[in-house]
Amino acid sequence: MHMAGLWARLAADLNVRLRRGAWYRITQLGPLQAIVEVRGRPLEVPSAFLQVIDSPPRTWSVVARPSDAVRLPQTWGDRYAVCPSCRGRQSIEGRPRTMACQRCGGEFKVTWAEA
Repeated sequence: MHMAGLWARLAADLNVRLRRGAWYRITQLGPLQAIVEVRGRPLEVPSAFLQVIDSPPRTWSVVARPSDAVRLPQTWGDRYAVCPSCRGRQSIEGRPRTMACQRCGGEFKVTWAEA
């Protein structure tokens, strides 16, 4: 089934070639599998491992540092934030209400309820 306008992110601490906390456009959603767009290419992911929303995200996601994290500076500590616009990752200091993305320049609220 084609799903225009749906977005998904990984809802489990699994290594399935998706960045934790980043949102991806869903191109197909079935009861067992979903196809999400990653860098312009389709990627099949088990639907049970996804959180699905019906509009593009507008807030930073706060993500616990995965035990198998690669390319994340140790200085970031046990959590980091993911930009809703460009999917860029960056460190979090304190508990800010909003943050500006160092990569795309967008400023968005931070979703602390998920942390």
